Amino acid sequence: MSELTEKSCQICESGAPSLSVKEIDKLKVQIPLWQVADDLRRISRRFEFKGFYKTMAFVNAVAWIANQEGHHPDMHVGYNYCEIDYQTHAINGLSENDFICAAKIDQLFTE
Repeated sequence: MSELTEKSCQICESGAPSLSVKEIDKLKVQIPLWQVADDLRRISRRFEFKGFYKTMAFVNAVAWIANQEGHHPDMHVGYNYCEIDYQTHAINGLSENDFICAAKIDQLFTE
């Protein structure tokens, strides 16, 4: 369990600064399977499953986490995969909220 999974998302005000490279690097250690976009504005990960039903169960669990945290990803879903992108739209970049949700999704996937 990572430190991030113990936290909850906070409201981000429009115009607030996005995370610095140093802050991103520190948080990224806790979600090593996620990729940081070259422009440092998004993190993403692809999850693969054996069949449609397991994919949809995962998508529904991600939706539940997103609603609980009040922080929603972009998801691209197919028969046996789900690609998740997180960014904080209000600040046009990354916030700690993105990493918190990614860590909680990782925890869901491994259990």
